[in-house]
Amino acid sequence: MKIKYKSITLNLKIIQRNDSGKYILFLHGFTGSINDWIDVTKHIDSRFNIAMLDFIGHGESDSPSNESLYSTESIIDQIDLAISNITNEKIILAGYSMGGRAALSYAVQYPKKLLALILESTSPGITSENLRKERITNDEELAKFILENPIEKFINHWMNKDLFKSQKNLPKEKLKLILENKSKNNKVGLANSLRGFGSGKMPPLFENLKNIKIRTLLISGELDEKFRNINLHMSRLIQSSKVIVVKEAGHNTHLEREEEYIKEVNNFLNQF
Repeated sequence: MKIKYKSITLNLKIIQRNDSGKYILFLHGFTGSINDWIDVTKHIDSRFNIAMLDFIGHGESDSPSNESLYSTESIIDQIDLAISNITNEKIILAGYSMGGRAALSYAVQYPKKLLALILESTSPGITSENLRKERITNDEELAKFILENPIEKFINHWMNKDLFKSQKNLPKEKLKLILENKSKNNKVGLANSLRGFGSGKMPPLFENLKNIKIRTLLISGELDEKFRNINLHMSRLIQSSKVIVVKEAGHNTHLEREEEYIKEVNNFLNQF
């Protein structure tokens, strides 16, 4: 379904599997889309209905030139709008990477609207002012690279980062489909996503984590040392959190080790 946020249209997919009010909203990462979750959600606990959102600048959602629409505040508002179109009850947010940062930002602002959090390879932001400025500068350079080159060239550049090197072990056909899906994104949308909601622009949340009282699952890959350490740090601050490390997986555990990701998420959902 299409939902209107200010001057733009966002793409929201709802899969009604039962008559309960239980829903999980899945949020993709940078350069991703709803397509990233299709295979995974087929195997999620059938007691839960499924919803998936294309972020602004991604998938079938609009890619406006107005950078303010990509800000953290705007992203939170867009998630809130999506949730209001899904259910009146508390919802579970499941986010990967950028989607996890968005889910965490939402949880800090609207804790009473959530039943639980599932955060995969997620950062609460950057606390150091110098490192934040450095990240903003790097993201601006990357945004310019996106706009000045064919989308396929950027996607190849992005997927060759060390963060994603373990994905080269995926079957060739699967990797080809991933690259094709990413290349369908809009260059303006991707560039503005970095400028508006990059890790440097997002307000850091470490000081807020102690206020998150809902059950939280923190997932990372065994090969992704940076985010394994971030998850351990977050687990000490979020009271009702559980850390899962997926063996032989890198940054994107639900893609690289789909069965293990589904198993851990379903084990977590057994609590509800």
